[in-house]
Amino acid sequence: MRIIAVMNQKGGVGKTTTSVNLAAGLAQHGQRVCLIDLDPQAHSSIHLGVEVQGGTNSVYQVFAGAKGFTEVAQLVAENLWLAPADIDLAATELELVDAPGREFVLKQSLAQAGVEQKFDYIVMDCPPSLGVLTINALTSATEVFIPLQPHFFALQGLSKLFETTALVTRRLNRELRVSGIVLCLYDTGTRLASDVTDDLMMFLEQSDPQAPWADATVFNTKIRRNIKLAEAPSHGTSIFQYAPSSSGAQDYQNLVLEVLSAQRQQLLDEQRKAA
Repeated sequence: MRIIAVMNQKGGVGKTTTSVNLAAGLAQHGQRVCLIDLDPQAHSSIHLGVEVQGGTNSVYQVFAGAKGFTEVAQLVAENLWLAPADIDLAATELELVDAPGREFVLKQSLAQAGVEQKFDYIVMDCPPSLGVLTINALTSATEVFIPLQPHFFALQGLSKLFETTALVTRRLNRELRVSGIVLCLYDTGTRLASDVTDDLMMFLEQSDPQAPWADATVFNTKIRRNIKLAEAPSHGTSIFQYAPSSSGAQDYQNLVLEVLSAQRQQLLDEQRKAA
C-alpha cells in the first residue's frame, strides 16, 4: 500500500484538483483508493459531491477521538472511498496543541483500522499550511507528491517544503520521501514554464543523495490549464466523469499511468534484487 500526501503550503497550485483526480484515476484502473480530505475548507469532499452536515461523519471525529477511521470513510464511487472534511477541522490545531503524541493521531487511527488490507492507495489532500494536520499527514505517509505551478516564486516556496519534509524525516517518519513533483497550471509553449522546469530538474540533480527529495521524479505529464478542471468541482465529480475527452482528463489519465508504471518498475527491480 502506498500512502501519498499531496502537499504544498501555497494555495491555488492545483493541490486539491490533483488529489481528487489522481485518486479517481487510480480507482478507475482497479486500485482500491481512499482519499482523505485534511483541509478544513473541505474542497476535496465538495469536489466529489460530499458536503458534511449534521449527522455525517468527518475526519475531524478521528482527530477528536470520537470515531474510528473505518466509521468515517465512505464509498463514493467504484473502488474509491472518501474520508470527508468539514470546517470543524480548523479547531484541531488548538485542540491538539498540548496533546501528547499529537503528530501521530492519524497514523494510529489508520493502523487500528487495518488499512493495509483494505486499500492499495491512500491519497491525502493536505491543507495549505504546515500545521498539525499536515504534520499528521507526513507522519502517516510513505511519500509526498508536490503540485507545483511553474513560476519563479513557486520555486522559492519549494525550499520550505523540502525543509519541512527533511525535518519530519529526521524526527518523526524515517520512511518519508518526496517521490513526485507534478507541474500544474502549465502554460505550454511559454519560456517561463520551460525555464522553471529546467531549474527544478537541475536542483534535484544537484541535491544531496541522502535528502528525502533526492530521488524525486518530475513527472513527464504536465497538467495544462483547462477550464473543465475548474468546472468539475461544481458538478461534484472528477474530471473523468465530467469531461472525459477534455485535455484535463487526458493529462490526469497520463499522470495516473505514470504513477502505476513507476510502481510496476519498482516491483520488478525489487524482485530482481531478491533473486
